[in-house]
Amino acid sequence: MPESEASQPLLGFDYGRRRIGVAVGQRLTRSATPLTTVRARDGKPDWAAVSHLIEEWKPGALVVGIPYHMDGAEQDMTHAAKRFCRQLEGRFRLPVHQAEERLSSWVVENRLSAREQANTDIDAMSAQVILQDWLQQEPND
Repeated sequence: MPESEASQPLLGFDYGRRRIGVAVGQRLTRSATPLTTVRARDGKPDWAAVSHLIEEWKPGALVVGIPYHMDGAEQDMTHAAKRFCRQLEGRFRLPVHQAEERLSSWVVENRLSAREQANTDIDAMSAQVILQDWLQQEPND
């Protein structure tokens, strides 16, 4: 992978029909940080907010968590998240990587006490888990 590509940030997304968690990460350190949550209405993202994040961070690629049942079977949200991937590719002309994910929100909620959950952007932290896992699994080139 070219040095310039390795130094570009990545944006990770935890797609939901009402909220989309967003995290930022980088390949050099293989780390991710929760960023924000973008609202969605009836499964339609706030594209102006997504555009603003892409303009601000200038990512080299996007990573979207694709949820599956524990047995690996697809679910309704699997198809919705894949549609979101296609929409991101079409709108922003950036590489979009699909990261298989299961239970990212559950992982975050179990790390936090009830008080911490009330004051935490769980969707953004779920996006962090998705992006962090993807970065850890990405092969070194």
